[in-house]
Amino acid sequence: MTNAPLLRYTMALGACLGAPVAFAASLNVGVEIPRLDVAQYHRPYMAVWIERADSSVAATLAVWYDVKKRDGEGAKWLKDLRQWWRRAGRELAVPIDGVTGPTRPAGPHQLAFAEDAAPLAKLPAGSYRLVVEAAREAGGREVVSVPFDWPPAKAAAPLGAQGSSEIGAVKLDLKP
Repeated sequence: MTNAPLLRYTMALGACLGAPVAFAASLNVGVEIPRLDVAQYHRPYMAVWIERADSSVAATLAVWYDVKKRDGEGAKWLKDLRQWWRRAGRELAVPIDGVTGPTRPAGPHQLAFAEDAAPLAKLPAGSYRLVVEAAREAGGREVVSVPFDWPPAKAAAPLGAQGSSEIGAVKLDLKP
């Protein structure tokens, strides 16, 4: 004796659970800030952005600076992030909700962006570069870039680059 309605329900549930689920593409960025052995350590100002093939800025993903300085004085040093400043920064009014934030300590940091949310929602298909720039008071300046294609290919492969002084490892993980 079989229970036909229960069998149909179980088969339908099994089909739903076994069906492929559609996920939005994503872009995950890992940025390492190295701890430098210097007499007077200052956290670096950093900018992370997506750049088109013609070097114009497609989207600013993050800008970390000294937001707690009185009278917004920390923002005046953003121009030390020379490439980002010349290409996008001077046209923006900081702080920018969801983009700007305080400087980060030494160590690894993660940024995650979904295809269906800003800034990727309006990013057309094409070849781009992820660019990370760091500048530090009483220190140096460094720029690291990682080329990638958007939207990502069917098989996602981690990409990356290694900085030499102000920036450690930069990892880019694209998921289709």
